Amino acid sequence: MANIKIPPLLFILTTFLVQNCLCEFTTEDCASLGFSKANLLCSSCDQLKDFSLDQLVDHCKECCHNDDSAPKEKKYARAILEVCTCKFPAYPQIQAFVKSDKPAKFPNLQIKYLRGLDPIIKLLDKDGIVRETVAIEKWNTDSVEEFLKAHLVKEEDDDRGFLKTNLI
Repeated sequence: MANIKIPPLLFILTTFLVQNCLCEFTTEDCASLGFSKANLLCSSCDQLKDFSLDQLVDHCKECCHNDDSAPKEKKYARAILEVCTCKFPAYPQIQAFVKSDKPAKFPNLQIKYLRGLDPIIKLLDKDGIVRETVAIEKWNTDSVEEFLKAHLVKEEDDDRGFLKTNLI
């Protein structure tokens, strides 16, 4: 076998290009860019040009799903909103959501107070395994509510339905 020497600069450049071309942005990467990877359709990225936002298109395309192959929105059995009350002054919208009646609309939402934690939502499957974690520090109360409506399974009434209030 011939011993081939690759110049270090070429090796580094090739490695960089391969990593950037073959790797998809993570959910966190997309969130830091302002995109929601779970719901972003590529047709939306194409519309950025209409608003002279061409510089965002490439990043948007790294975070989107093809419209025809877009997965149905994933639904999760439970969610945990984790936040530290000491950080409420920094996140007044999250505080407003937590202290409002909105969490009561989601019986499968649990609110956990963890010291020093920036607000996040953990989405869990039916077995209680965390499948997705979303940073929500820049969200407003409506965004949190819409996200939970879109991603949480609605708890179906059991067979007794309307009789629940009449149980003895």
